Amino acid sequence: MRIDVITPFPDIIEAIFGQSVHRRARKKGLYSLRTWDLREYTTDRHQTVDDYPYGGGAGMILKPEPFFEAFDRITQDSESQEACVLFPSPQGKLFTQRMAEEYSMQKHLIFLCGHYRGVDQRVIDHLVTEEISVGDYILTGGELAASVILDAVIRLLPGVLGNFESAEEDSISSGLLDYPHYTRPAVYRGMRVPEVLLSGDHQRVLEWREQMAVEKTRMKRPDLLQIENDEAD
Repeated sequence: MRIDVITPFPDIIEAIFGQSVHRRARKKGLYSLRTWDLREYTTDRHQTVDDYPYGGGAGMILKPEPFFEAFDRITQDSESQEACVLFPSPQGKLFTQRMAEEYSMQKHLIFLCGHYRGVDQRVIDHLVTEEISVGDYILTGGELAASVILDAVIRLLPGVLGNFESAEEDSISSGLLDYPHYTRPAVYRGMRVPEVLLSGDHQRVLEWREQMAVEKTRMKRPDLLQIENDEAD
């Protein structure tokens, strides 16, 4: 998968995806990620990427020219012209695990990161495929939201995780929350690991985990059970 991120603060993206699993996966060539600094696509000596909004009001708006210039540079080849272009925004569609799975099947993702008060609407109208929200709250910039989406997508790519089953069995992926996990010691400060997990009976363990997943979902996220029932109907 090819990933391009257009942002006025590329160091934020590089700091996150230069670590841990992401760094190893990039070195292996399992995906490529390149950041494009908006300031490099300005024309004035101060490298200005924002300006005051027409009509007045508080805050600064990111200018359209740097986004279009950077986008044109990315999409010079014909394959990139078919890229899925995402814009993290609280006005977008709420991001879900299912969407992460869909995006993980794309060959090329381009992220446009907003900042300050917003982005010139022409950027959204003419470049963006889909606006995506990570929740009903406001962040300082789109870099953090883009990183959340990217993390969820990248870990689904074959070979990124040491054991792909660990991605398939993640909480939410199955439609249920994850079952409780325990490790050594078996007893700590009087708190005991459930006996079934120490039994060595793999069938019993599987049944217990399935039961716990359902109960945990019913207590914490009953809406997920309703979604599952609706889809079954």
